[in-house]
Amino acid sequence: MAASIDLTLDCTDARLLAEFWKTALGYVDEPPPPPFRTREEWLAQFDLPEDDSVDDGAWLCDPGGVGPRLSILKVPEPKTAKNRLHIDIRLPVNGGAEDRWARIKVEAERLVRAGGMVVAEVDEHHIVMADPEGNEFCVAAASASV
Repeated sequence: MAASIDLTLDCTDARLLAEFWKTALGYVDEPPPPPFRTREEWLAQFDLPEDDSVDDGAWLCDPGGVGPRLSILKVPEPKTAKNRLHIDIRLPVNGGAEDRWARIKVEAERLVRAGGMVVAEVDEHHIVMADPEGNEFCVAAASASV
């Protein structure tokens, strides 16, 4: 059996990024692990500093159970350089190159309204974007083999 992965984004505002990524991916808040009823109960088991709060993190999941879980955690230091790993949002698209590019552009516009920003358009193939805290990601069409 293959290992699974979770992705973690460092941030300064976990709530802001959680809302953006829920919009971008269609993810939902992940429930706390059993037997805990709330994230507050779950966090209470850890010896966290007094100034840590449940708002310092967000845990998201694909409601269909297919995509990786996404943890968004507040850290004290700011982002200082380009991500070494980034997320690609792959869109299902039917049709030719014009249809794919039009769908990618519409999705990028939707994500700009949600707080993202366009960094670059690459040869009518994909759009490089950044989330509200500057984490880079790409919007592209899913390949036929995906």
